[in-house]
Amino acid sequence: MKTILFGLLACFFTVFSAAADDALPKAFIDGNGPGWKALGEEDFVNVNCAADTGSFKEGMIQCTGTPTGVMRMKEPVTNFELVVQWKHLKPAGNSGVFVWASDESIRALHAGNHTKRLPDGIEVQILDHAFRDNYEKKTGKKGEFFTTNGDVFPTGTAKLKPFEPTSPNGQRSFPRKELSKAAGEWNHYYIRGINGEVRLWVNGEEVSGGNGAQPPSGDLCLESEGAPIEFKNLRIRILA
Repeated sequence: MKTILFGLLACFFTVFSAAADDALPKAFIDGNGPGWKALGEEDFVNVNCAADTGSFKEGMIQCTGTPTGVMRMKEPVTNFELVVQWKHLKPAGNSGVFVWASDESIRALHAGNHTKRLPDGIEVQILDHAFRDNYEKKTGKKGEFFTTNGDVFPTGTAKLKPFEPTSPNGQRSFPRKELSKAAGEWNHYYIRGINGEVRLWVNGEEVSGGNGAQPPSGDLCLESEGAPIEFKNLRIRILA
């Protein structure tokens, strides 16, 4: 009888643990199926990088990281799903995907008269884990206002209400799980933007996002910010 009881308890706790582990929604969307489109060189235009900052080779986008700037999709988007795989080539790399970058900031970057090198929009950040160590060594400050697992936050004049948990200053949506892989390994982002709401899945699990984005429409951009990075398998589906 005791053996049966312990067996039932073991099964219960196994099921309970599995349920707890599955608490976050999971999706490993590869961007295949009706409505999905592969993105290539013909879909992007340089905004304020050098001519050789981003190059398209063998289905990948190779970015040197210099200078800081972005390339954008030629057509703005409103409601969409985006799949992108990325890999930092060196530790402490920094990059990101900008969602709904404003037309005003893009035009200012094109003209070279923006106050910064990056657009105003919603950034889905791509940071390597070693970035925090470098930051703390260089500044002597604790890296508590960012993570390296998929922060989502507004930049410049853009606005967003970040989902919990947030950074100590409330400006960023911090990921609920740490799922990003280190430099030299491929990571998978699935980004969904609908009616001003942005959600991010990292390597198959939803981790962060926000709603009430302003603007809720604009350009999708890939960021160059100081370190080499590769992107591949970019696919998009435009939603009504």
